[in-house]
Amino acid sequence: MRKQSGSSGLLTTLVGRDDELRTLARHAAAARDGRAGLVLLHGPAGMGKTSLLRSFTASDVCRGMTVLYGTCGETVAGAGYGGVRELLGGLGLSGGDARRSPLLEGLAARALPALTADPAGPDAATGAYPVLHGLYWLAARLMAQRPLVLVLDDVHWCDERSLAWIDFLLRRAEDLPLLVVLAWRSEAEPVAPAVLADIAAQRRPTVLGLHPLGPDNIGEMVRRVFRTTAAPSFVSRVAAVSGGNPLALARLLDELRAEGVRPDAAGERRAAEVGSHVLARSVRCLLERRPPWVRGVARAIAVLGPECTELLAALAGVPAATVDEALLVLRRAGILAADVVDFVHDVVRSAVLDDVAPPTLAELRTNAALLLSDAGRPSEELAGQLMLLPVLDQPWMAAVLRDAAAQAESRGAPEAGVRCLYRVLEVEPDNVAVRIQMARALAEINPPEAMRLLKEALSLAGDVRTRAQVAVQYGFTCLAVQESPSGVRMLEDALAKLTAELGPEPGPVDRELRTLVESVLLIVGADEKVTIGAVRDRAARLTMPPGDTPAQRQMLAMTTVLTAMDGRDAGSAVDQARRALRAPGVELEPWSLLSASFALSLADEVADAQYALDLMLQYGQDNAAVWTYVLALSTRALLHHGVGAFPEALADAQTAVEILGEERWADSAVLPRVALATALVDRGEPERAEHVLDGITRPRLERFVIEYHWYLQARAYARWVRGDFQGALDLLLACGRSLEESRFSNPAFVPWWADGAVLLATLDRHDQARELAAYGSELAERWGTARGLGLAFMAQGVAAPGRAGIDHLTEAVSLLADSPARAMEARAELLLGHAHLKRDDLRAAREHLRAAADLAQRCGAVKLGVDARKLLVTAGGRVRRMTASPLDMLTGMERTVADLAVTGASNRAIAEALFVTVRTIETHLTSVYRKLGVGGRAELSAVLETRTATSGRQPPAWVSQARGRA
Repeated sequence: MRKQSGSSGLLTTLVGRDDELRTLARHAAAARDGRAGLVLLHGPAGMGKTSLLRSFTASDVCRGMTVLYGTCGETVAGAGYGGVRELLGGLGLSGGDARRSPLLEGLAARALPALTADPAGPDAATGAYPVLHGLYWLAARLMAQRPLVLVLDDVHWCDERSLAWIDFLLRRAEDLPLLVVLAWRSEAEPVAPAVLADIAAQRRPTVLGLHPLGPDNIGEMVRRVFRTTAAPSFVSRVAAVSGGNPLALARLLDELRAEGVRPDAAGERRAAEVGSHVLARSVRCLLERRPPWVRGVARAIAVLGPECTELLAALAGVPAATVDEALLVLRRAGILAADVVDFVHDVVRSAVLDDVAPPTLAELRTNAALLLSDAGRPSEELAGQLMLLPVLDQPWMAAVLRDAAAQAESRGAPEAGVRCLYRVLEVEPDNVAVRIQMARALAEINPPEAMRLLKEALSLAGDVRTRAQVAVQYGFTCLAVQESPSGVRMLEDALAKLTAELGPEPGPVDRELRTLVESVLLIVGADEKVTIGAVRDRAARLTMPPGDTPAQRQMLAMTTVLTAMDGRDAGSAVDQARRALRAPGVELEPWSLLSASFALSLADEVADAQYALDLMLQYGQDNAAVWTYVLALSTRALLHHGVGAFPEALADAQTAVEILGEERWADSAVLPRVALATALVDRGEPERAEHVLDGITRPRLERFVIEYHWYLQARAYARWVRGDFQGALDLLLACGRSLEESRFSNPAFVPWWADGAVLLATLDRHDQARELAAYGSELAERWGTARGLGLAFMAQGVAAPGRAGIDHLTEAVSLLADSPARAMEARAELLLGHAHLKRDDLRAAREHLRAAADLAQRCGAVKLGVDARKLLVTAGGRVRRMTASPLDMLTGMERTVADLAVTGASNRAIAEALFVTVRTIETHLTSVYRKLGVGGRAELSAVLETRTATSGRQPPAWVSQARGRA
């Protein structure tokens, strides 16, 4: 019945669904206004979900919006990004020329693996995240043109990756012109229930449950079919028989009318006789009354779906002309849709197959797979048929599923590939390679299952080389689930057996494999305190490789970290780090870059360390590797903080945390929050810093060698600035004990001993302060950097009385002035000025306190500057008027966005670089313009010192020399 419904403006052929249509209309209007929405629609089969959705998308409320509609199906259930291809198929981006489409410019091109029929070569995915990122930017380009409505029906058959993209999109969709509508059968078991639950949990969706039609609506349908008023008892009977299900009711009424039944008492009795299984019965009866070739074509359509005439003819065993005739017959019978070669409802498809014996149906699906193969279809399409077979009884089937798994992996859809490989294991239960392939796919999405498969693979593998490769994969997977000791045990066993097998002089390939196992053993073993000691001992016995191969560079980078931990030879650590970074024409792995930068920063080689981090940031951008990018930003924030570049440290840390906020794993990340808290303390915001640290939820943080100590330092600084000296001291001493347990004796990493000495002196516990100063001084002399020695003299200076203390502090200032640590120099000047003030040497006190205040302002060290100016007033000095930078008004993310904007980058380019939405960039730039009092980008450079977030700085001189360009 077409009628005007309320104030929504909707015209609908539906009965009894006006409320649902009005709800959808409200969400469409909100999307027009830039308010994203999510509607979840569910109900039993035949309840009218599809009719409701088609009526909504065809209505005036969607006019002027981009409407993309897709339906998931059983034969593509779980195929990698199958739901996305159904949804976005109308955009014409699946062909070979898709790469030239304006919609796929920039980072949107990363969506190609999800869209093309057979991703390979340049279109293959490098990982799951880049494809999600590319699809997001594709949607963003669509939304830049007009509001976007995404409607996906039958999502109980939708794969994980497609739903993961919708989740990804919705997490970034606030204030975007977007409406997502997902519909599924309430009685069906979803392919991806966990992802559906995540979507429902994070967007507070509107949930519409379709219920059976009421008596008034059923009476209206009866009047429409019979064109007369029905007896109330007849309406009650058909309501009871159909259960108010619109599809069953419509089929029942059509069959009764076809029999000449009237809607009266006699018709009531006939309705009862037809029964509640009217739909299945009517389909069966209709087919039984037709020739066998009609039933054959119907079964072919039920198995293959909407396919070409030639394939349907081959599967049904009839000529192509007969298929065309059968289609006409089936359409006249109301079984097939008028516009596509598909059934009017999936319930009809099920009814067609219900009478097919299981062996016959298995034969049909097997033949369908062979026909698709002969037609040159991708392996994923063949797998859609084979996955529905109860038994894989032919050898070629496992090969097809392996190919389909590889194709899914090339799409960045690991879940789909793993489903295929589980079926392969049914046929080949002892296949080690399949288990390794499955574990690689599961490493990020289900690490415990990946570990289980790798243990099975190890027990089945007889060859030591295969066992070594399994152990490498197992070790990295253990890092993801924080089970490093288990990984170390497996790697040690594999390395011992590999070494025994290879002998003292292995060939180049075997030597590289052994180096790889050794390097991964060092990486995994250095993660936790319980394994770090044995790993340190092992590294000390190794001969350092030249760094000519990937495994050798990884080994060099990790031994660099271990050398730096030992704190004995800064020169050796720097040499190893630079060798690890020398790889002309080769893109270095993030792990090598991070390890090298860590050691270089401890050795005061700040330019080299920052260069390595900039390369890591570029890698993160180029590969849409968000965690790599966030980790590099967080580490660079701590590097900036260490050299006294506090605004830059805050900008990097806040940017990292803001990017992290869009990710599901945000709360378990430690380093970004530690970096932000550290920067906030020096801005005089200790309460906010502690709140940031309270947001860290990683369990058993105390087990870890690196992050735990940075966390304790940040927490101690916050307590210190809040005036809880004893609480801060307790945290620093706990940090020292933990570092000793870890055998981490580098004085420049978390200098708890220097801070502890200052606190003990503040608490008048000078004897204990001298003990800590002596301990730290020994470490600093061994490491030999200006920063470490300056900290040692500073600790001795606060612990020593009178003139001796002043002499030590004077030396500390001199040494720190020769180091890159400007904020630490300012702190030493403050302590020296305070020491002179205590001895009533006001002139000397004023000189050093003024130097401390000036340095603090240059560093952006708010708390230190306040303390220096207070003491300067006490010493009788005049406090110079602070010349505040306008940049102080900007948040870290605003500073980062502004820096990129003045380089000429567009809002979209900035958003792509920082993994946030264009709307987010627009909001930040508007805030920047308001705070700085400028009218736009043209005026920004006048008040802003240009500093690009990803730097683009030239590599240090030694790099150019190594590459022969100096």
